[in-house]
Amino acid sequence: MLIMKSIRPQNAVFQALADETRRQILEFLRGGPRTSGEIADQFQTSWPTISRHLAVLRVAGLVVTERKGQAIIYELNTSVFQDFVQHLADWVKPLRHAPAPARRRTQEV
Repeated sequence: MLIMKSIRPQNAVFQALADETRRQILEFLRGGPRTSGEIADQFQTSWPTISRHLAVLRVAGLVVTERKGQAIIYELNTSVFQDFVQHLADWVKPLRHAPAPARRRTQEV
């Protein structure tokens, strides 16, 4: 299988958005950049669980991080959201040149 590393896989975005906690983290980050501790304080789950959610969001490219001293600041990556919305919009656009349905060849007997 050929994997193009220069293209961010949309599957990672779908996977990240599939979890309610991760969607809540993204909603929280709409208010601006936050430290991992500030994010974790918003949830009743353990720190390792929140850390894993943040890692999934980072791998999907939905958040970017910046280290300031010992703190890690998380911020929404709006360009990935724009690409994702465009990807979804492309699904509903009609194809200009729809490929003809494949025909099955029958053997002459």
